[in-house]
Amino acid sequence: MASMPARPGRVGVGEQDRPGRRSVGWPGHAVLQVPVIELEDWIVTRTRHYDAGFISDDPGFHHAHITVLAPLTSWDVEAIAALAASSKPFDFELDHVDTFADGTIYLHTDKTGEFKQLTAGAWLAHPQVRPYGGDDPLPHLTLDRLSAQVGVASTEALLDGLLPVHGRANALELVWYRSNECHLIGRWPLGG
Repeated sequence: MASMPARPGRVGVGEQDRPGRRSVGWPGHAVLQVPVIELEDWIVTRTRHYDAGFISDDPGFHHAHITVLAPLTSWDVEAIAALAASSKPFDFELDHVDTFADGTIYLHTDKTGEFKQLTAGAWLAHPQVRPYGGDDPLPHLTLDRLSAQVGVASTEALLDGLLPVHGRANALELVWYRSNECHLIGRWPLGG
């Protein structure tokens, strides 16, 4: 069953605010993502290590994910629902740790073509957003960032016994990221 925001159509910042929550600094944005349930506990632990404000108490929110499109400050729920309905579920594998030039440590997926198709469809509906800040995004699951204490070897050691991860892309989720306000906005199953 798909959960939807209260208002259909184009929704933006402010309409998804939750009473009783406070924000710290960064104004936040939405992320269209595919959850990776198999690494949820690992990602929650790493997120808690860096900034517990980004640990959601929303049971529908998935921290471990492969981004389809971000950052979104407004979104078209009908276009997202149509993209999900027209996309078939697929299995994927996250098999090795790598780094981007900016120091982001990530897991590479074997199904880049399928994820790129989802991104292309989402980008068509939200042309103001450059996926991953570029025109040829590489789908991935972010793990950490290079530092004096963190490297590929230390990250692989923390992942010991978890790789390869076998997942299934069966839904698109729209989630809100802001310190102390992370929550699920909507979820649409692939294939309708």
